[in-house]
Formats: sequence, C-alpha cells, structure tokens
Amino acid sequence: MDVTPDPAGFRRAKWAIAALFCFLGFQYATWAARLPALKTRLDLGAGELGLLLMACGAGAAASFPLVAVLMRRLGSRRLSLASALCLVALLAALSVVPNYPLALLVVCGDGVAVGCLNVAMNAQGAALETAYGRTAMSQLHATFSAGLLAAALLASGSTALTPSVPAHFAVAAALLLLLLVLARQGLLPHTESGPADPDTPRQRTRPTLPSGKTLLMGCAMAFGTITEGAMNDWSTLYMKDVVKASPTVAPMGIAVVSVMMLLARVRADHWRSRWGDGRVVRTGSAVAGIGLALALPAGGVVPTLLGFACVGLGAAAVTPCVYVAAAERGSDALSLVAAMGTTGLLAGPALIGFVAGAGGLTLGMATVAASALIVTVAATRIPWRERVTVPAG
Repeated sequence: MDVTPDPAGFRRAKWAIAALFCFLGFQYATWAARLPALKTRLDLGAGELGLLLMACGAGAAASFPLVAVLMRRLGSRRLSLASALCLVALLAALSVVPNYPLALLVVCGDGVAVGCLNVAMNAQGAALETAYGRTAMSQLHATFSAGLLAAALLASGSTALTPSVPAHFAVAAALLLLLLVLARQGLLPHTESGPADPDTPRQRTRPTLPSGKTLLMGCAMAFGTITEGAMNDWSTLYMKDVVKASPTVAPMGIAVVSVMMLLARVRADHWRSRWGDGRVVRTGSAVAGIGLALALPAGGVVPTLLGFACVGLGAAAVTPCVYVAAAERGSDALSLVAAMGTTGLLAGPALIGFVAGAGGLTLGMATVAASALIVTVAATRIPWRERVTVPAG
C-alpha cells in the first residue's frame, strides 16, 4: 500500500473530515432537540410526530440509488460539500415550515441529504486511512458524538434565552457554515478505491449486483446499528420497568452506553492498529452480546449498568471498521452498506418494541444481545484489510 509520509497533511485532512462528522451530528441533534416546539407549532399528535421521524429515516434509507450515482459523478469531496449545504438550507426551512405536509417533505429531504453526506464523509475517512497508512475512522465517528453533544447544549441555552425556533436554528446554521468552511480547506480529492474482487471491472458506468461479501458487510452494519439504536431507545425504559430503578437512576442506562461508546471510539484506532479491524469487530461485538446476555438474568442496577457498559465498549468500533471495509470495495458497496445501516437504525427500535410487546422487555434486550452476536458471526467472513500499524494519535 502506497502511503504519504506527511504528518501535517494528515492532520489537516483529518480535522477537515472530522468537521464533516461533527457537522452531521450537530445538524441532526439541532432539529431533533426542538421536536417539542415543532410539535406544538404544527399542532401534531404523537402518531404524526412519529411519522415525521420515520420520514427522515425513510429518506436516508431510500437514498441508496441516488447516492451511488452521485458518488460516481461528483466524488466524495464535492458530494460532501453539496449535501452539507443542502442540510443547512433544510434546517432553515424546517424552522419556518407552515404546515405538516411540508414538514414531512422537508424532513424526508433531510434524510436523503443525510444519506448522501454519511456515505461521502465515510468515503473521505477511508481515503484518509489509505492515503496516509494511519487509522482514524473511530476518532472521526467520535466527533459525530461530540456534534450531538454540542447541539444539545446549544439547544438548552437557546431555549433558556428565547422560545424562538428560527433564532435558534439561525445560530446553528451559522455554526454549521463555519464547520463547512473548515472542512472545505482540507478534504481529500476523490479517488475510487475500486472493487476488492479481482474479477470485477474497476471502471463501471452503472451499478452491479452486490457480492456476497458486500452483503455480509451490510448485515454486520445493520445488526450493529440495531444494537446501537435499540440501546438508545429502550435502555431507560428497561431500567425503570424491569430493573425498578428510581427515576433519577433510570436515565443512567443511556448515559453509560453513550459515555463508554465515546471513550472507546477515542481509543479504538489504537486497538485497530495493534490487532486489526477484524479482531476488534469480532471481539468487541462478542463483548457487547455476551456482557448484555449475562447482565439480563443477573438483574439489579449495578449488573445491568455493567452489561450496558459492555455494549457501549464493544459496539463502538463496529460501524467505523465496517465503513472502512465497504469503502475499499468501491462507492456502490459503501452506499449499500450505509443504507443497510440506516435501515437497521430505523427498524431496530421498532423490532425490539415488537419483541418486547410479545414477550416482555427482557426478551427485547435479549434480542439486542443476539444482534451483537450476529455481528460477531458475520465478521468472521468479512475480508478485512491488512493491519495498519500507525494510529492517528
């Protein structure tokens, strides 16, 4: 693998791509944090609000064919910048949208733009690792979490100062444009990594059917995001209804998962450099599945929180590593794997809710553990890249 020995260039590109990841987390959390205000202004019921959220996920999941075409025609750099500008415009539109049908349209468009940016920025992250021979993807995904946190803090401060959603979103849009300016200076020129299969043509003018290995990556991504999404949506309710934790302790479930995932993503690139992506994914998903499975029959607040911590620790590096593996097979593979991940994130909480309704929340959480273990099995058949020996630092 030809690499570029340019530490300054690596840092510049890394921070530019990190700005995109932070951008996406910040944009999504900004409008999600003001859902109560949008619900009141548009006079929405619970079902209509749920459909609004589904529209965003459906737009992202359905964007796969468009993303595949745009990646081939524009490349990851131009697609990143174009979709980010669309997300700023859609955020502004959502702050003043006058009725529910238009809100559905705007949010669906937001999902499509999210799908485009998600694929393009992960392609940039994979290109960064390839160009410089250094691991960085897990830290890039950690900046997405940092963007979520920053948006939540801004939403809290803005709400304390004024109830105006347009004022809040105007400040958020200005910050998003600043991130975009920072990103623009250091993004890498797009280079198609090409399919990993030697019998697949490198130059393609139209999409081809995905290979079995690509579908395995999509399976790992889907069940990995099911694990993440279900923990975010169901951990607090499990703590309250099954563990019988107090109202002040119950939210600690999602806090433990989130903190452990953020800390693990900060360190995961060092693990990847030392042991390789395949071992990190296999071991991590096994830790997540087995840790949660052991915590469920144990019961009690402490064992449950320890099981949740295992999920945050073990699942942290799954999606970054799978994105890298998919990007090495070309933009079509990356687009499909990203779409399957979005589908898992969208369908996961609903799936767990269905299982919980039929057999209880404990069975629902057992399904989350099973999802993590499915990732372990799929990871044994995925062609992982050779170990990179230099972490991002």
